[in-house]
Amino acid sequence: MADETRPADQPARERKPVRWRPRLRSLHRDLGYLVVGLTFVYACSGLAVNHIEDWDPNYTQFETTHVLAAPLPEDEQEAARMVLAQLGIEEQPSDVFLYEQELEIQLEDRSLFVDGAKMTILDRGQHQRPLLRLANWLHLNRGKQAWTVVADGYALLLLFLASSGMLMLPGKKGMAGRGWILVLAGAAIPIGYVVLSGGP
Repeated sequence: MADETRPADQPARERKPVRWRPRLRSLHRDLGYLVVGLTFVYACSGLAVNHIEDWDPNYTQFETTHVLAAPLPEDEQEAARMVLAQLGIEEQPSDVFLYEQELEIQLEDRSLFVDGAKMTILDRGQHQRPLLRLANWLHLNRGKQAWTVVADGYALLLLFLASSGMLMLPGKKGMAGRGWILVLAGAAIPIGYVVLSGGP
């Protein structure tokens, strides 16, 4: 039946094809912004723990020698209080041991070795790397069920970003051109390493 509202000489409008690539690019962009923070966490932590044989990614080690201000008392608890007060340490020690003129004080992240004969205090311990230690704690995901949900969601978003990235551009700049070459080159890196190293 003819459309009575349209003049007879006016052709019917053709439906425009749905342009899905611009929508995909917009979604890819917005999700990319969303995962920037998580990407920095996992990337920085990954670089840190990859070189764990060369350094401690969670702590910095320190060792300092101080001059003992006064001779050690004979009581180990009094001796410990005196040394801690001299160094301005308010933390309660987990263990104190005094043998003749040698005093050892164990704290959470440090140990004090006092030589009463030489009148020296050796302060040896470690400081946390605040941001990096938190990133490693999140990355390694030890016993944290709630974070497992976040990590799984991040992994799925990365899979989407990688897949959508292959489809965003048409023609020579996309998978029909150099795209498939770059994808194969990227896939060849882990495959080649497994082949050359012999695998697990």
